[in-house]
Amino acid sequence: MTKEEQAGTGIVLEKARREKLRKIEELGFDPWGQRFDNHISIGKIRTMENQIVVDETTQHTTGPKVRAAGRIILQRKKGKLIFLDLWDWSGKIQILIGANQVGEKNWELSQYFDLGDIIGVDGELMRTRTGELSIAASDLHFLSKSLETPPAKFHGLTDPDLRSRMRYMDLIHTEGVLERMLHRVKIVQSVRNSLSDEGFVEVEGPTLHTIAGGAAARPFATHHHTLDIPLVLRIALELHLKRLLVGGMEKVYELGRVYRNEGIDQRHNPEFTMLEVYQAYGDYCSMMDLTERIILNALKATGQDFVISWNESEIDFTPPFARKTYDGLIQEYTGVDPANPNAIIEYAQSLRINDVPIDVTGKHPDVVKNIVFEEKVEGHLIRPTFVIDYPASICPLTKRKRENPLIAERFELFVHGMELANAYTELNDPDLQEKLFSQQLAGQKTEDSMARMDHDFIRALRHGMPPAGGLGIGIDRLCMLLTNTAAIREVILFPLQRPENY
Repeated sequence: MTKEEQAGTGIVLEKARREKLRKIEELGFDPWGQRFDNHISIGKIRTMENQIVVDETTQHTTGPKVRAAGRIILQRKKGKLIFLDLWDWSGKIQILIGANQVGEKNWELSQYFDLGDIIGVDGELMRTRTGELSIAASDLHFLSKSLETPPAKFHGLTDPDLRSRMRYMDLIHTEGVLERMLHRVKIVQSVRNSLSDEGFVEVEGPTLHTIAGGAAARPFATHHHTLDIPLVLRIALELHLKRLLVGGMEKVYELGRVYRNEGIDQRHNPEFTMLEVYQAYGDYCSMMDLTERIILNALKATGQDFVISWNESEIDFTPPFARKTYDGLIQEYTGVDPANPNAIIEYAQSLRINDVPIDVTGKHPDVVKNIVFEEKVEGHLIRPTFVIDYPASICPLTKRKRENPLIAERFELFVHGMELANAYTELNDPDLQEKLFSQQLAGQKTEDSMARMDHDFIRALRHGMPPAGGLGIGIDRLCMLLTNTAAIREVILFPLQRPENY
């Protein structure tokens, strides 16, 4: 069917639905409904099945009186009987509407029901002759008319772009979507519970910043007209949370949105949810322990064991998670001495990314080493693995090891080749921090992050920040892993998309 034919069919169907809306109004019903108290979820109604009593003599059944509300997702007519499937977010159940049982006015109302309409039902819980749990309706309530035709029963929404754009339909008609999004809610709540149980307090930092900082990323730019100043949407939560450490808030976190004006792919969305945690008097080892507890508690909250499915394979979260050094992994998977910059550069020049040689011109050897790590190591990290002790030169916010200042006390957690968490022993030396910022800013494009020094952050450090551990976890990626989802857009209710052409 062409787009023009689809449009014509849609107009005809909508006209028929609007005619039914008019008929409902003529019957004296409000087609947009009213408050509907005392109904219970369909899921709970289904647990009441054991309350159905069968008279052994007459075989007549008597069930509890129930009140339900939901959306019509299936409708069949058979003479003076209508069968509906009613759906809410807890499940679905069959509704039996008999002309003699609901009365003349309700029966006439039922003739104007469409798929997608939202109704309320009073009735008795029963089983049909085939054993299907059902509600035998005694009274009907019209709660909202659907003027659009829902997708076909057996095909649903199949186009990925349309599914994300019409998430409201995707939740109803695509199997598993609602369950996955509700699992995300449980995961996020579990994260908050885990941190609260350990004495952390949740705060809300500003989302509009005068200076983008805390990460290397391109920000979204905007302008405040009253103050006549340029602003950016935050790219990280870090620097304001560290200010709170200075202010005496010793265990603090924020779980919120951050924004990076960068690409969109299976693992990236320009707007995403980040958890950042800071603990005074801790370090990156205490953050590893905390990370492990947060993830294991999230698994428990979603009712899963340590071993979960992931695509066609499995992920084993059985604690403790592996801890391996950055240089040790490079040695293991490349055979190159990570302490030999020339060997690393020569190895990198032999690699191809999308059939294009790696350009090492002007790049710091540690930057080249990190490219090698990303290309040759990350894909091997299937089981949860804390990669520890990164080159200090690529970690400007991280404390160095006392015994080796070339190594930063940093870890990244990888699961199935995907970075899930990043943590530091936080740098609290204001003079060194200022020096490292200056080095990082050299050569930065003005539109990129950290193209300006955050002097107030340096001033805050000069007032004294306690030694601390800091942690960042990508919540969307955590949800991907714990819900067996390959694309980040499938765990975000409303991912960024191009504007729709109407």
